[in-house]
Amino acid sequence: MRCAVMAVSSHGAVLSRKVRDALDGDVDIYVNEKYMASAPDGAKPYRRLSEYVGEVFHRYDAVIFLSAAGIAVRMIAPFLVSKLEDPAVLVMDERGRHVISLLSGHIGGANLLARQLADSLGGEAVITTATDVEGMLAPDVAASGLALRPWPKAQIESCNSALLRGEAIHYSVDPSLPQAGFYLSHLKEYGLSVSMGKETGLPSDGYRVFITKEPGECREGLLYLIPRRLIAGIGCRQGTSEELIRKALESACSRIGRALPDIDLLASAWVKEREPGLLALAKSLGREIRFFGKDVLQEKIDAYVLRESSFVKRQIGVGNVCEAAALACVKAGRFALPKTKYEKVTVAMIWEK
Repeated sequence: MRCAVMAVSSHGAVLSRKVRDALDGDVDIYVNEKYMASAPDGAKPYRRLSEYVGEVFHRYDAVIFLSAAGIAVRMIAPFLVSKLEDPAVLVMDERGRHVISLLSGHIGGANLLARQLADSLGGEAVITTATDVEGMLAPDVAASGLALRPWPKAQIESCNSALLRGEAIHYSVDPSLPQAGFYLSHLKEYGLSVSMGKETGLPSDGYRVFITKEPGECREGLLYLIPRRLIAGIGCRQGTSEELIRKALESACSRIGRALPDIDLLASAWVKEREPGLLALAKSLGREIRFFGKDVLQEKIDAYVLRESSFVKRQIGVGNVCEAAALACVKAGRFALPKTKYEKVTVAMIWEK
């Protein structure tokens, strides 16, 4: 998960270092220019928060404000789109005592992130979503944890309301899905009522959640969970063997709880179009691999504020391959794994939103 931390005071600037240390993912810190003396190394200054939030809001998977909640609400209001698209938004007071999940608590993962930060920093997570308050696992929370896209939006609220009323929700997994067994076992681990079955076998009454590749009939009480595409961006040194690239990709998949067959698409830079090891791996996996030119990669680097390697930039004229190439495959993406270095290989994993 890529996170932006927005500090508005000197105490917030100091706290931002602890927040970065507490998070596993890729974290960028933005600090009011008046308080840069208190900021950690690598922090980026801003002059007016209202002007800067719009630039970064949809570039990150999560935005964390170290400020009053009212400030955060006013800052993000003009840029909200949908619970299916907006990043997770959290607010922490400048002493780190309270970590508030403000937006996209379920699908965006704000609730989970708030608990993680509170545990790490010794604060209190403030969670207000009704199903969480009642200790219930909502379908859109299960979807977020398994990289599934809920559809249609209206049935998210319908199923969650039914859950709060004490009505049963049954989950079904389409047996034709390649990862059907994966979803079945994980839903059972969550303690949910789940079975294998085709959509034609679903009862017409009651509340159902159906995990399948393509949504079908839209009706009240039926929520579809659609697997998101997983894109692997790969950078490698010239002459790197298929075996070494495969090993790196297997390790990357393992870090996010997935396996090689779960990857839908591979991506890299135009200079790798004839890289034997990379082409051989794509062929053996039976997956398409897309190559992108310098201008496209640079566009993604600028749009998502991606970190660049000066060495790579000297070699090919652009300083980020794996992350930028993966993002170039989708209209919008969420990081499953930021750029990770292996022997002669870098890998980044993106879930398509």
